[in-house]
Amino acid sequence: MREQRKRLTGVVSSDKMDKTVVVNVTTTKRHPLYKKVVRLVKKYKAHDESNEVREGDVVEIIESKPYSRHKRWAVVRVIERAK
Repeated sequence: MREQRKRLTGVVSSDKMDKTVVVNVTTTKRHPLYKKVVRLVKKYKAHDESNEVREGDVVEIIESKPYSRHKRWAVVRVIERAK
C-alpha cells in the first residue's frame, strides 16, 4: 500500500517555463510569543505535462518523484481558472 502523499493548493505565479509552473502556497501561522497571525508564502515548482495551466490559476499540487533539481511536485487539477 502506498503512503499518502502531501497535497497543497496554491496560485500559479509563473508559467514561463516549459512543462513547469511556479505555485505560491499561502499558509497562516500564529507567532509563538506575540500571538499575531503571520501569513507565510512558499513557492513550489510543479510539473505540468500538458502545459495547460496559466498564470493566476488556482491549482492543486501533489508530492511526486523528482523531475529535476528543484521540481518535486506535480499539478493534479485546476480548481479555478484565472479571470
